[in-house]
Amino acid sequence: VQTGTPYEIYNNPRDTYVASFVGSPPMNLIDGKLVDGRAVMAPLNFELPFAGGTRTSASTDGRPLVFGIRPEDVYLESGAPVEARVHDVENHGVEKILTLRVGDAMLRATVPARTDVEIEQPVRFAWDPDKVVLFDKGSGISLRHAG
Repeated sequence: VQTGTPYEIYNNPRDTYVASFVGSPPMNLIDGKLVDGRAVMAPLNFELPFAGGTRTSASTDGRPLVFGIRPEDVYLESGAPVEARVHDVENHGVEKILTLRVGDAMLRATVPARTDVEIEQPVRFAWDPDKVVLFDKGSGISLRHAG
């Protein structure tokens, strides 16, 4: 059970259960690990330097983790490190919710309505590393909440 203001719970979920149902669309949860300061996410088949806001230590190096990334923290950019295909586009007035396919993995991105994208279009994306929430893969508990 997690208590707190809606803002605290949304931005700092205690575990993957809370992260998966607070917010619409919910937080993207991607399996991976940290190796020598790099985020390695096998489902997305890439790695990149990780300088996120979550505390990390030698004990997290190589440990199975889940990277939690809110859809509004994912952004499209031509030079971004990850390539995807647009799987779905939901128009919501001032914004669009995109479902991006990277290999067998899917993740959601919230973008301005003026963003010109079509289904099956290749795009490149990244996210704000300071907004990533790391969860322990086994327990599902956020490293921010871990004792």
